[in-house]
Amino acid sequence: MNIILFDDQTRSTLLPLTYTRPIADIRIGILKISEKWEKICEAKCSFLTEQYLQELFPVSVSDDNYFINGSLLPTTELVAEIKSLNIGEALISDDLILAIRSGKQDGLKNFTDVKIEKSRVTQSKFDRLVFPWDIFSKNEKELQSDFVLLTKGRKSQPLSSSNRVINPENIFLEPGAVVECANLNAASGCIYVGKDSEIMEGAMIRGPFAIGDHSAVKMGAKIYGATTVGPHCKVAGEISNSVIFGYSNKAHDGFLGNSVLGEWCNLGADTNNSNLKNNYSKVKVWSYQEHDYINTGLQFCGLIMGDHSKCSINTMFNTGTVVGVSANIFGNGFPPKFVPSFSWGGSEGFASYRLEDASEVASRVYERRHLEFGKKEKDLLKYLFEESTKYRAW
Repeated sequence: MNIILFDDQTRSTLLPLTYTRPIADIRIGILKISEKWEKICEAKCSFLTEQYLQELFPVSVSDDNYFINGSLLPTTELVAEIKSLNIGEALISDDLILAIRSGKQDGLKNFTDVKIEKSRVTQSKFDRLVFPWDIFSKNEKELQSDFVLLTKGRKSQPLSSSNRVINPENIFLEPGAVVECANLNAASGCIYVGKDSEIMEGAMIRGPFAIGDHSAVKMGAKIYGATTVGPHCKVAGEISNSVIFGYSNKAHDGFLGNSVLGEWCNLGADTNNSNLKNNYSKVKVWSYQEHDYINTGLQFCGLIMGDHSKCSINTMFNTGTVVGVSANIFGNGFPPKFVPSFSWGGSEGFASYRLEDASEVASRVYERRHLEFGKKEKDLLKYLFEESTKYRAW
């Protein structure tokens, strides 16, 4: 199968997380959506996304292609239905296109360019991402299914006797993982520890929980399910039902709950977010699509933070705060519930974060991970700086 995961109009409702990635590059559960499709289908995936992202996420077209909606969370039933499509046929649900099988395409810029000759209504139950808060709301189910997908027929590395463990059969350690003197309760869900990751002494973890490769849970951390920490992260303090994509740090005390952090984020020491309003009402969150606050329908909703954003020590985020890409937040009090991309400041006011300074910081954090912040990455930040100017009208 040549799988091409396409972005539809849902991309705009998933901002700011999709400013820097296609929908299918979002991590939920243990894996990114694209990695789930690759694992289940035993095939490589490419992306059909916004033109400014296409260089970083190239599309690969063959003579026989399966175009699949990138917001879909795959199941074996859905995969079987997609595989059964004929060339020129689409799988739909109401007005939503789930998948299209197509021959060779020329001049492909959008999934709407793909020719459809006939349609078939799906018989499968399916789930998908529509809003950023879906990522933590649906994380428990995806953690459990990814755990089965990754560990089936495999044997975990041995777990040290220095740990206090409940339901050890529901815990899986990849090669190189180190867990000593920790409290691991997998009675309510799986616990997955990635390659060369470490859970340090005194950490208390209640599943379902996953930590990606080369990451660390620091001493005395308190982590509740359903939480995912991606690769190359450091976390500490108290975390509940949150997803951290990767290359991001919450390395000190403070609370993070019902939240999503993109990549290359950093929360200063004693940063806290509220995830429940004082009057217990449903949380409203900024929508880039509506240019206004919309009701999530959730009583618990914390912080949504785009890639490259950072905050100083003792930062306080209000319930349902949305932070864009490459914002730098500091100072006393609560910053606004919507912080545009490339903002510099806090509750006392903002200025624009100079593109040159933002790029320099990004280059430094890449270097620390032995990665290169190259021309494509710089061009992406430049594009987003210009695109987000309309939100920085201070």
